[in-house]
Amino acid sequence: MDPRQSKAEALRALHHAPKILVLPNPWDVASARIFETAGFPALATTSAGIAFALGYPDGQRITRQEMLSVVARIASNVAVPVTADVEAAYGDSAEAAELTAAGVIEAGAVGLNLEDGTDDPAHPLVDLPLQLEKINAVRGAGDAIGVPLVLNARTDVYLAAVGPVEKRYDEALRRAVAFRDAGADCIFIPGVKDAPTISRFVRDLQCPINILAMPGVPPAPELQKLGVARVTIGSGAMRATMGLVRSIADELRASGTYHTMEAAIPHSDMNRLMQRK
Repeated sequence: MDPRQSKAEALRALHHAPKILVLPNPWDVASARIFETAGFPALATTSAGIAFALGYPDGQRITRQEMLSVVARIASNVAVPVTADVEAAYGDSAEAAELTAAGVIEAGAVGLNLEDGTDDPAHPLVDLPLQLEKINAVRGAGDAIGVPLVLNARTDVYLAAVGPVEKRYDEALRRAVAFRDAGADCIFIPGVKDAPTISRFVRDLQCPINILAMPGVPPAPELQKLGVARVTIGSGAMRATMGLVRSIADELRASGTYHTMEAAIPHSDMNRLMQRK
């Protein structure tokens, strides 16, 4: 069996395990190795974190090739399954989604995020028929190559605050049901924070749900009790790391001291961590 097949099936099985799948989001090999060494069974790249690290703002400003080159470096340097955040697939067509999905597999990842946000305030969500075509194209690409990609279909209804508050649940559910029925393995609803709404989605969708960890979201053990299958941290760890870098810069500039670096991983430990497996 192609090792990518077994990794894809292992990742899919983690979405149906009794214990919630906590997926940290690396943005480079160093962060991926740290998360892997901590014992996480799989990793999910952060598109925003990778974009920031390469000098781009978030929102598909980075090219497909640049994004997938980092995904490939991460996937080739860890033993656990990797799923890739590829935003809206870097194009407004099913063909773009198919090309991106094939690129994800070539990069060594066995899952992907596909979002429906557009970053256009006048038209914040991809039209549903086109999004379903993209989902079908992703599924088709995996089938053609023989790697059953784990598709995490994301709707940005809540994250982008689309429409009146009282209508967001129904719109997010409408999209989520359509994504599920088109073949998505998991539904990602970032921006949902409160336990009653999360529980309602779990009950109404009857499929694995991914929640984005952010201030106000219940801890992972509580999400597990609500029936959530997967929780991710997005670009949070990368931005927290950049917060530390900013603190180091502020201390160096203000006082010329180095106390902020006292929690640094020792050089010898980082060297050992980077030894190729």
